[in-house]
Amino acid sequence: MNQIIETIMNHRSIRNFSDKPLSNSQIKIIVESAQRASSSSNVMAYSIIGVSDQEVKDKLHTISGHAHVKTNGHLLIFCADLHRIDQLKGIEHTEAFQTNLESTEQFIVGTIDAALAAQNAAIAAESLGLGICYLGSLRNDIQAFNDVLKLPSHVVPLFGLAIGFPKEIPDIKPRLPLPAIYHENEYIPFEKQKHFIQEYDQTMKDYYESRNSNNKQETWTEQINKKYEKPTRMDVGPFVKGKNFNKH
Repeated sequence: MNQIIETIMNHRSIRNFSDKPLSNSQIKIIVESAQRASSSSNVMAYSIIGVSDQEVKDKLHTISGHAHVKTNGHLLIFCADLHRIDQLKGIEHTEAFQTNLESTEQFIVGTIDAALAAQNAAIAAESLGLGICYLGSLRNDIQAFNDVLKLPSHVVPLFGLAIGFPKEIPDIKPRLPLPAIYHENEYIPFEKQKHFIQEYDQTMKDYYESRNSNNKQETWTEQINKKYEKPTRMDVGPFVKGKNFNKH
């Protein structure tokens, strides 16, 4: 196993960082690594906003509710971004151009481009001995998230990435068994996945009971059922359409 794979396999979310800021050179390496991610047709339909101002972090913390939004070495925000495409000079924006730009397909392109860039950034940060935590919680109020960052039309804030020097190293959370995730040639019927999910339920129950903090008695199935029983962030769909994405 090489060092890159070891870094990937050793991933865990860090939620307790020291106050030490990242250096400019560390930020540059992480962002440049993000830029080297694959991009659909080289559109690069994303933007990254680095948040160093504590007042801005505090506002984002109010939205998220997680302490590591405001206490970290650096905070990156990843956005799906077709604003620069919309604004390119010398292009006559025909109706077909605008319809294509504002399609569901192009929203998917922007979302995937941003996610690929973010994962490159995460691996780069971890390879430097730093810790990371993804922050979907910033979509708890996506309009406020947008307004804090002053985002124009055709830019949707997707998630944050908190990066910093870990104050503690939590246990690695187990993942579903490979046969429940990896399907060869065609989708595996759920009945054939069920055994592996039940096996994972026991693994997660043991993990939650034995980990160093936040102990609980809960299987993965119970956790997922609880999560999806309550509709959340239902304002995201209308917001995305209001930003001229996902309209067709």
